Amino acid sequence: MTTGERAAPDPREARNPAEFIARLQALKDRSGLTYRELSARAEAGGDVLPRSTVANMLARTTVPREELLAAFVRACGVPPERAQEWETVRAELAVRGRHGGGPDGPAGPGAPDGADAFRTAAPEAGPDELRTGTSDGPDGPPADADGPPAGGLGGPAAGVLDGLSAGAPDGPPAGGPDGPHPLPAGAPAWPAAEEEPEEPDPEPPSRWRRALVGAVAVAGLVLATVSVVAFVRDDPRPGRAHRPVLTAPAEGAVHIRVIGSDLCLNERRGSRDGQIYQRACAGADVPRYELKRLGGDRWRIVSVHPDFPVGCSGIPSGGRIPYAALEDSECGDPTRVERFTLEPHGTPVTGYRIVPADSATPGSCVTVVGDRMAEWSRLTQAPCTADARGQLFSFDRH
Repeated sequence: MTTGERAAPDPREARNPAEFIARLQALKDRSGLTYRELSARAEAGGDVLPRSTVANMLARTTVPREELLAAFVRACGVPPERAQEWETVRAELAVRGRHGGGPDGPAGPGAPDGADAFRTAAPEAGPDELRTGTSDGPDGPPADADGPPAGGLGGPAAGVLDGLSAGAPDGPPAGGPDGPHPLPAGAPAWPAAEEEPEEPDPEPPSRWRRALVGAVAVAGLVLATVSVVAFVRDDPRPGRAHRPVLTAPAEGAVHIRVIGSDLCLNERRGSRDGQIYQRACAGADVPRYELKRLGGDRWRIVSVHPDFPVGCSGIPSGGRIPYAALEDSECGDPTRVERFTLEPHGTPVTGYRIVPADSATPGSCVTVVGDRMAEWSRLTQAPCTADARGQLFSFDRH
């Protein structure tokens, strides 16, 4: 993942364990990686780095174990020669409880102007803090990464969704947005049979032949009309059968459908990076999404995943990185944008934009990038456009 333009934090500037942890937090922020991505990257390199362990490490004020530090800095992309600096400072702090200062000597005139700011930086909230009570996220404690929250609402979502509706409204009628489709207005009924003449002629009269031909033509027209309606309503292409109407956001379980492609937001089953794609709505259940209103015009998109604890959709690194991925991860990470406004677009409304609230890149919208009509195209933060192509969504009940 692309890193920011800030200089890498220097562990030699840390004078005590708290400052050392603050620089580890700055290293994670600079990498732009989530807990889940760090864990996946470490696993790919042969290390073991559980997400809850990383969150717990960054919430403490004591130096981490040597092997934990080594796995963490490698996952953050630190080259081997710089990783040795982190390990050297950690060893000194573990023995003496303090370090001699930066490259210019003990802290004082030679220390960077912002060195003290690291001591007051709030550590990033982590899943283990639900048990230790050390920190809450911006909207309450994050979900526990070591296991799902206590039950309720028939599953883990009750720990995140307060006031969730007990059931979702019914979807659109099977007949389509406007109900069952009647026969074309004014279509004549099948003609009633005329009474048989007392002494029928050897051949039917000409008016009977004309009526019969007309009836056959009307029947053919009716059959063609019904076939066209059935094709429109039951388009066999993936994700397009029984196309639902545009639905405004409301609290509860939803399929987040992309207007235009009629595909729905989802992750790839088995992936650990949390990246969100668009795919056929019929199989879009990894994870299931639920909307939670936070007050005013702010919303949270909650992800209920079969393999991970309840999480939240968000933009990493505060939205500072252009085209940063929309991804699912633990709720309550202060480095992520996890609040959105869901803004109607057009007159009449043709869809709703998902706008990251308080993003460091103003004027951004959640956007389908690449082939907007293809399955497995990614969703990222991107500049909002006038035509809103790939940026409009419907929040279908299910």
